[in-house]
Amino acid sequence: MRVGAFEVIGPIPYLNETHAFAVIPNWIDAGKSASLTLSHMERLFGGEELAALAKPGEFFDQTRYRPVLSRKDDTTQITVVNAMVTRGRRKEGCDVVFLRLPEPHMMAEAYVDSVVELLKTLGVKRYILLGSMYDMVPYTRPLLVTSSAINQTTRTDLSVTKVVPIDIKEVPIDYQGPTSILYLIDQNLAQIGIEAFNLIVHIPGYLTVDEDYRGEKRLMEVIGSLYGLEVPQEAGNKAKDQEDRLIKMSEQLLEQQPELRNVLKQLEDNYDERVKSQKEATHLSPEVEKFLKELNERFEQG
Repeated sequence: MRVGAFEVIGPIPYLNETHAFAVIPNWIDAGKSASLTLSHMERLFGGEELAALAKPGEFFDQTRYRPVLSRKDDTTQITVVNAMVTRGRRKEGCDVVFLRLPEPHMMAEAYVDSVVELLKTLGVKRYILLGSMYDMVPYTRPLLVTSSAINQTTRTDLSVTKVVPIDIKEVPIDYQGPTSILYLIDQNLAQIGIEAFNLIVHIPGYLTVDEDYRGEKRLMEVIGSLYGLEVPQEAGNKAKDQEDRLIKMSEQLLEQQPELRNVLKQLEDNYDERVKSQKEATHLSPEVEKFLKELNERFEQG
């Protein structure tokens, strides 16, 4: 069955008060924390394939999103990048839909319209964009999670939701500049009365890893507080092991250059002010920038 540009597998399923979770791969997915979180939730709720673009080449430049060639036994298979949608069922409460939405290179408006049409057809009541970004935050503080709620119902939900060890903060965004066309999904959903907001975890930009389990755990804590879920022990252990290793390397550098503790203090003060005043980060001094660069170089060298 076709819904917009999407081909739905089988008849439209009955879903209860559906909530949708989405990620934009390679855009706001630092350390793949957002994608890791979505994959974890799919496993948790038995994600089944639901829909994909019928002709992904209408939206994606296949010389930029290169197809992947794989071989098994005597069979060769080519996998083309696509927008994928899966569904999951909870024992209690709302059902869930998961979307992986690569950014389009062409016909962007038709792409956005098709996503919105599919969400309407599935009876989605809430749309949550998960994201992770590198930021000038201290490694000595819990990872900051920010959110922008579009309607009052969602704002109320977030305002009363406690995230251990800090609250979710609805931070005013002062940024102006390039963004993703997919943010139009939020705007279009709001116009038809569907709740839409994002959850973005902020990761220290000077302690980068290919797969950041710290960010995954933090997002799961927030989602868990909203939906009554617990962070699985395996995910918690991975995050703790990774964090312990990064802290150890950071402390070794600070022992060698104790004057940098003053720089770290500036990062901590900036973080505390952001949480208290709910403002965006202020510009850091050249000394702080130098510290962050040295810390990242030291980490990359092992």
